[in-house]
This record gives sequence, C-alpha cells and structure tokens, in this order.
Amino acid sequence: MTQPREDCGPEDCTVEWLVSDRLDVDADPVEFQRLATDAGWGDGLPLIPPTEERVRVHVRASGRFPETHLGDLPPRQGRCTVEKLAVNAVMAGAPAAAMPLLCSAVEAMSDPDFNLFALNTTTSCVVPGVFVNGPIRNDLGIPYDAGCFGGVAGPAPAIGRALRLLTRNVGGQAVGVSSKSVFGQPARVAGIVVGEWEERSPWAPLAARRGVDGGQSALTVHGCTGTIDIADIAADNADDLLEVIGKSLAFAGTNAFIGAHHGAQIMVCIAPPWAELIAHTYPDLDDVVGILHGHAALPHDWWPAAHRARAEANGRVDARGMVALVERPEDLIVLVNGGLANLHALALHSFGPTRAVTRAIS
Repeated sequence: MTQPREDCGPEDCTVEWLVSDRLDVDADPVEFQRLATDAGWGDGLPLIPPTEERVRVHVRASGRFPETHLGDLPPRQGRCTVEKLAVNAVMAGAPAAAMPLLCSAVEAMSDPDFNLFALNTTTSCVVPGVFVNGPIRNDLGIPYDAGCFGGVAGPAPAIGRALRLLTRNVGGQAVGVSSKSVFGQPARVAGIVVGEWEERSPWAPLAARRGVDGGQSALTVHGCTGTIDIADIAADNADDLLEVIGKSLAFAGTNAFIGAHHGAQIMVCIAPPWAELIAHTYPDLDDVVGILHGHAALPHDWWPAAHRARAEANGRVDARGMVALVERPEDLIVLVNGGLANLHALALHSFGPTRAVTRAIS
C-alpha cells in the first residue's frame, strides 16, 4: 500500500493509493451482515458491504484525498480520514454526494468547543445533531418542512447514521463501556440531520448569523438530548407565544440547571407560521431571544431546599429571584423549520458543557 502520488487529485482515486489497511468483504449483503455483526461494526440495522469500488466513489465525491485527516474521534481518539468516513457512509447507505457535508460535520464535531469527548462518554442521552443551511439542503434532499425531524423519505437518516457508525467504528464508542449513557435514544442510531427553511424564515439563516457568508452551504452541530414538542392553541400574539415557548424550555430535570452556568445552549425550532407571527412584532431576532431568555427560568423558591442552596452557591439566582436556564440570550439558538400546520415549536436541549459549532461546507 502506498501514499497518494503528489501529481494526482481525489478525482484520480485508484486502488493503489487508498492507503488504509485493507480487509476484503463479501459483496453479498447477508454474508457481510453476519461478518459485521460478529465484528461489532454494526448498529443492528442492515449494512451495505463497503466494497473497494463503492468506497472509491464516495472518496472521489468528497473532493479530498483518502488520507486527509478530518479529526481524532473520542473516546478512542481514532484517526478519522476521508477514506474511513467513506467506508462508514457506504455501510450506512448515505449517498456519495453527501461526502462534503459529512467531512465538514466531522471537522465541526472535532472542534474543542463542541467537546465531543464529553458527548460520547457522558451518562446523558445526548447526540450530535447536524443542522444544514444553503443550497446543499435541496441538492441532497435534506428535509426542512413538514416532518423534517423524522418520517420524511430521503437520505437524511442515512447521513446521520453514517456519523453514528463512524463514532462507533473509529471513535470507539461502545455502549456500557466507553459510553455511559443511561438510556441512549433513537438518534444514537439514525442521528439528527435537518435543514432550516430559510425561504420561510423572517430572520437571517442560522449559519449566516454565526459567521458564514449568506447563500453558502453550511452546517451547525449542536448536542441534542432529544426533541421536546411545544404546543399551544391560545396565543394569538407574539408576546403570549414567546412566553409559552420560553417557559416550556425551563424544566427542573434538564442538564442546563446542574451546577453553575457551564455554557449550555438550547436550540428552539419554530415553525414558519409562528415565526412570522413573532417577527411581525419583533423583526429583530435579538429581541426574540432576549424575551425567550427572560421567560426560560424557574423561581428560586419553587425548588426543593437542597437545590435552592446549590443555586445560591453557584450564583444562579438573579435579581428577580429566578434561576435562569442558560446564562445569556445568545445561548438560545433559534432555527425556523417544520410544517405549516402551526401550533408547534420544538426544543432541543443539550447535556451541558458543549457549544454549537458552525462550518462552511466546502
């Protein structure tokens, strides 16, 4: 096995310069499933055999060399290359065209601010979610309207699954061993890959607000403990609606209330009809997150005595006598997506000391 030649690019990918250790696999899905299950490579769902030809197609689609280093994935600190990502993407059934997105997602998750080691080893059920902006949403068919978090037939679950297999097979995340998650969650198999409905948002796209030039394909990774539906049929104005959404975010058992403020961020997905209603009164999103932040709190005297003492010791009680869910308004990340049936928002809490990271997709 040899290193890539200096005079060739990813589009020239051949067997000779795919340089990871090789293991011949049976192209028959049933036989490969048996091998993968015995080896601990799978997640319980059917796998596509990662033959040399299939892996080469995915590597070529990435626009990168096979041995390009994308990051070291904890807890094993496994060296993740484009080729290793391609192998897991093939097994998951992710399309080759998703490779640029997958490469950028691995790079974003490897950012120290994201704290992937903690996400992969915690007792929480947190999983990295991928939230997509720009033209690549439509190019790949990433859902952002009705049913976008689950139920839409398309490549998003396979793309998310590729990242989960990568965490297992390169990162070494093993349930009950290196992963101490008490319950886990379905997204630890299929992942979370969702777009923003930019065309129906009254505010700038998430990636643009986080520093990526408008109109460019980008993604944001955010640790998600799951999805929480927020429903309401009574609010007919922005202030009442923001109060309902904000108060729904603050519940006693979420990790953001544990200890001192540790950087926890919460994502709030707002369906277009509610976003438009809110923006009619508050066209500036800074005002929106400020109001949400004010409502996302619980009274200090509402907590049991032990919790009140801890909140005081940790400096969590504000001048109103409230314990705020997150430290600052900007720790609430707003995304616009979902169907047009109204009545709903969606909250995605994180497990604690992790920060969302945004990257352009090259």
